[in-house]
Amino acid sequence: MTTRKATRKRAAGLDLRSTLKPGQGAYLRGYLKGDQDAFIREYLGGSILAKVKVLETLTPGIARAGAMLAGALRRGGTWLIFGNGGSAADAQHLAAEMTGRLYKLERRGLPALALTTDSSALTCVGNDYGFDRVFSRQVEALGRAGDLALGITTSGGSPNVLLALEQAKRQGLATLAFSGKGGGEVARARYVDLCLTVPSDFTAHVQECHIAMGHLLCFLAERDLLGAGA
Repeated sequence: MTTRKATRKRAAGLDLRSTLKPGQGAYLRGYLKGDQDAFIREYLGGSILAKVKVLETLTPGIARAGAMLAGALRRGGTWLIFGNGGSAADAQHLAAEMTGRLYKLERRGLPALALTTDSSALTCVGNDYGFDRVFSRQVEALGRAGDLALGITTSGGSPNVLLALEQAKRQGLATLAFSGKGGGEVARARYVDLCLTVPSDFTAHVQECHIAMGHLLCFLAERDLLGAGA
């Protein structure tokens, strides 16, 4: 039995009725009826199946993104990460994995910066230029050719993420995006070098896959750099 079929069989053993692109309404029906066990099983099952689909469709792209990150860091660049809401939390989470320690291997701190954490910068730019510019203005100030910019948007259409990626490309940064729900505008943008689109329409599962993909990028970059003596 192939790995793909075995994975699907294990998932099917959970008696999951959600599809690989679960809709929010299917979950809420079970939840609002008060059938909590069914809701829990369906939600977790949908999360598993979304990751199975990522495994089946995005493995080569994740490998390429890991190489992009490793290359930028090896050349002395910085990883700039940004997004809204839960994606903002992912941005600072991933930056901390680089500047701190990812697992148990000791290595030097690696330069990564979340553009979501400086409340003074966010409110200053938001007040003077509008919320759409809160990330692009920081990229303009902090980004350098050779850096890597990662924009995270579950819908693929967050204006402030799109503008920041466009600004990054204009300044010679490599550009990477995480998306979902069909990819949206960010998946079609010429200024994005690589977009990894989670094949799910349910925001929560898209976010769960994004942090898994982000962790993989960190591990892949660390593997590469440790091999080079980081």
